[in-house]
Amino acid sequence: MGDNRNFIIAIALSVLVFVGWQYFFINPKMEAEKAQKAAQQAAQTQQSDAGSQSDGHARPPAIDGSAPRTPATSGLSAETVTAQGPRIDVSSDRLDGSISLSGVRFDDLKLRNYHETIADDSPEVRLFSPVGTKHPYFSEFGWIAPPNSGIATPGAKTLWTVEGNDTLTPTTPVDLVWDNGQGLVFHREISLDENYMFTVKDSVDNKTGAPVTLYPYGLISRNGQPSGHKIYILHEGLIGALDSEGLLEVDYGDVKDEPAQSYKANDGWLGITDKYWAAALIPQKGRSFDARFSEAPDPAKEIYQADFRYDAVTIPASATQTITNKLFAGAKVVNVVDGYRDQGVYKFDLMIDWGWFWFLTKPMFQALHFFANIVGNFGVAILIVTVLVKLAFFPLANRSYVVMSKMKMLQPKMKELQERYAEDKMKQQQEIMELYKKEQVNPLAGCLPILIQIPVFFALYKVLYVTIEMRHAPFFGWIHDLSAPDPTTIFNLFGLIPWTPPSMLMIGAWPLIMGVTMFMQQRMNPAPADPIQQQIFTWMPVIFTVMLAGFPAGLVIYWAWNNSLSVLQQGVIMKRQGVKIEIFSNLGFDRLFGGSGKS
Repeated sequence: MGDNRNFIIAIALSVLVFVGWQYFFINPKMEAEKAQKAAQQAAQTQQSDAGSQSDGHARPPAIDGSAPRTPATSGLSAETVTAQGPRIDVSSDRLDGSISLSGVRFDDLKLRNYHETIADDSPEVRLFSPVGTKHPYFSEFGWIAPPNSGIATPGAKTLWTVEGNDTLTPTTPVDLVWDNGQGLVFHREISLDENYMFTVKDSVDNKTGAPVTLYPYGLISRNGQPSGHKIYILHEGLIGALDSEGLLEVDYGDVKDEPAQSYKANDGWLGITDKYWAAALIPQKGRSFDARFSEAPDPAKEIYQADFRYDAVTIPASATQTITNKLFAGAKVVNVVDGYRDQGVYKFDLMIDWGWFWFLTKPMFQALHFFANIVGNFGVAILIVTVLVKLAFFPLANRSYVVMSKMKMLQPKMKELQERYAEDKMKQQQEIMELYKKEQVNPLAGCLPILIQIPVFFALYKVLYVTIEMRHAPFFGWIHDLSAPDPTTIFNLFGLIPWTPPSMLMIGAWPLIMGVTMFMQQRMNPAPADPIQQQIFTWMPVIFTVMLAGFPAGLVIYWAWNNSLSVLQQGVIMKRQGVKIEIFSNLGFDRLFGGSGKS
């Protein structure tokens, strides 16, 4: 019984590693770190607010202040709102939309290469929405004057003037100007690269005859949280990477009804991220700034903001001061995000949540992406990578399957010992261990294939869930999205019956295939002598089938394919060891897998 007990324990622990690792270890640790950091930030915020009042420093437009903040939403369509005022058109292979000339606000952006559903004619994914829609989401840059200075600076309702070109494309930047009538002339040049990065070059000409002090700032504001299913393995919310702090992942709940979280840095970025999309402010490298995450204190509102403010900038008389900021607004495509990191944006690759096991997850993605580029299908790439993983662990798995084959051959002797010492469990275990020692068998070695499969399974799960490259990636047949569950179900005969079952009954064809392959693999292993353990093993494929039915189809395909390869490999080894495989005999495959072997 010892080998069977160990085998069941190994399986249980393997499942717990996958399902419970983050929930029981990582999440509590992260929550503790967040709680500690929140306490520190609360103290820092109080000191910062006190300092701001004493030294006259201004902050970016406060959530509960006047302009420019989000007023009550009216729920109009974005198209209706954008038609109400002058705008700059934005057009590229990746983006389309517009920028409001009132406040030069980035508030109307759609992603051309991504649609809301797998249907080609479905609407493009909208990233930014203007004030007046149900969920405003926008970004802006500007200048803040010291309190009580009387200096007019551009605000949310300031109407800028276009100089020259009025359409922003990767080859045609736009130039804007605004004169405050007090001797300060504000210029803004906006350019766009071939992907999702805007460059905002702000200049101030001082014609007042005296030095002027201003505070440049940038902000991203969002009304409400994104809809959709939340899952603990992925961060959605406020995010940043600062040279003084490293990666910052702040959940919406961490700032809701809480003091703002403030940080000091000289390099980095901050913003708001969704599962596949993000918006991020990138201040000018080497210039000191205060970064902040906050939420509206007014309980009637739900407005989240990521902002930064530079230290004071003094513009001498008859001089010009220029500040250059960047705004990322788009899809979290891996090679694009990594490309911006390579161009000098501090740790920008952390925009994608690879998780604590990034050393497995990212190589897994790179391998899948490489083969998908060759064969043109991510599903086929999953099959190829699975074969390569099996080859990499072939010697180890072979040794395990040899052990299991020997254990199956020893079952008659083990059963005899169990019956002989049925009343003396200690003696029974001693005799079984002596048998293992005599036959040079280590029962724990048979657990290694399962233990090897778990980290690969987790890495693939993370890749399928977080990378946009997997979104709406088709396989063959009815699988049109590898990142979504199998859309079929046995409970309506895979679509033959015109009825859509509830989600708990969505058990599709691929989960059933996975369950069958798991059952076949299980039947090739030594059967437990204990009736209770036999029942556990019998029901395990059913449990896994139901559990994995709601997982991404790509993951289920991997598991079924991996099981099939394992059955083939184990069958060949058992044939060489002279062990009869009853399940293949029952299915008529005894000629292929050694029907004349020992039983």
